Amino acid sequence: MPKVLITRDQIANRVAEMGRQITHDFTGESVMLIGVLKGACLFLSDLARQINLDATFDFIAVSSYTTAKQSAGEVQLIKDVTGPLQGQNVILVEDILDTGLTLTFLTRLFQARQPRTLKIAALLDKPSRRQRPMQADYVGFIIPDEFVVGYGLDYAEHYRNLADICVLDNDAPK
Repeated sequence: MPKVLITRDQIANRVAEMGRQITHDFTGESVMLIGVLKGACLFLSDLARQINLDATFDFIAVSSYTTAKQSAGEVQLIKDVTGPLQGQNVILVEDILDTGLTLTFLTRLFQARQPRTLKIAALLDKPSRRQRPMQADYVGFIIPDEFVVGYGLDYAEHYRNLADICVLDNDAPK
């Protein structure tokens, strides 16, 4: 079993804090939460319940990983959002900010659609791996350069259902 890095209670507490901050930052306005599939689905669900504003959801799917633990280096759009972004307060909800390649790609894609505001909420930030300059507006946890799974994050589609965020060791079944 992978080693726990961040417990479910720590996650719940931090997500609640992030929700309060977003509520404060957009008081009296509506927001559109766009989750990056598949990893951010659990984070988006929990974060949305902590935001006390009118909120809509959409999802986008991209791929930058093969079945290995390394990024393929290029981002492919698999599924686009279904609604317009123009004039909306968009919060891109991502599980992990790692190399910055995915969020650089998505930021450019979304900025071209002229949202009123575009913010990034990342549950995890791994700045030591950054290849493109990128910062999230709302960050749950800064983590070391470890391969993590759980709470939506996977290795070859496994471990997403773990309630904690765990470090995948080299001996874990794959």
